Amino acid sequence: MTLRLIHDVDTAQDDAFALLIGMRHPNSNVEAVTVNYGNVNFDQMVENTLYTIEVAGFGGKIPVYEGCRLPLIAPFDDSSYVHGVDGFGGANFPKAKQRPESENAVAALIRLINENPGEFTIIAQAPLTNLACAVAADRSIAGKVKDLFIMGGTNNAVGNVTAAAEANFWHDPEAAKIVLNAGFPVTLVTWDLTMTQGRFNEAQLRQIDALDTPQSRFFTKANRASVEYVKKTHGVEGSTHPDSIAAAIAVEPAIVKKATDYYVDIETHGSIAQGYMLVDAVRRSGHEPNARVVEEIDQELFFQTMLKVLS
Repeated sequence: MTLRLIHDVDTAQDDAFALLIGMRHPNSNVEAVTVNYGNVNFDQMVENTLYTIEVAGFGGKIPVYEGCRLPLIAPFDDSSYVHGVDGFGGANFPKAKQRPESENAVAALIRLINENPGEFTIIAQAPLTNLACAVAADRSIAGKVKDLFIMGGTNNAVGNVTAAAEANFWHDPEAAKIVLNAGFPVTLVTWDLTMTQGRFNEAQLRQIDALDTPQSRFFTKANRASVEYVKKTHGVEGSTHPDSIAAAIAVEPAIVKKATDYYVDIETHGSIAQGYMLVDAVRRSGHEPNARVVEEIDQELFFQTMLKVLS
């Protein structure tokens, strides 16, 4: 059965690669993309999304909906210091022909989920503002989503924005708290999993480059800034692909080697722990689990999945 997908994105490098997985994998069909505040200037992320769809060979065939341009409460911030002003490290890709839809992303999510109960899998690659607003407007949609794969948080580990927090949850912790406690069937891909198992090394990046397809050329050019940032900031070779892991395990469940159900929640206040995700591994909160947290993946199968969609 073909997986019906909605991607919720803040498109910079790895968001684009995750989109390629959803669009080009034989097991899935992307039916909508919603854009959320996050990595870089909002209008630039819309353009990046439209261009990625065109690169994938689906220009004009997948609707793109513009969503929330600000977090719910937290001060506005972005991650352009990581991705470059254009989200692609100054790659200067051309503007796509396709334009976004007039319907807002929040309204589109509510409509699509209600029209297709139990059918859609959502891959959430951005701060969760769009989904938080949608479920606040219609609480019933949480129970009508087949699966929700979220890239966000850390599993009792160091974050990538602060020592406590990962970027997507730090950018809008209130939204993350709403979504994680709304009753969606959640699978979480955390930042620490990316650092330990979700990187492509230099040899793997050379294999991608050697494919020499339009998609692999796009990947290599867009990914250069990520390679430089990971080496400078984290002292390791290669590039990190957290959003792509979330997309890959949605379309290839065998990539997951270990996952555990935990109660998770988000700290929304304080200068030290804002955006921190509690993973209650010892059940001291007294709450029942509300998310499946991925703890181990088959890195080679993940890489082969990426190779497949870029070939």
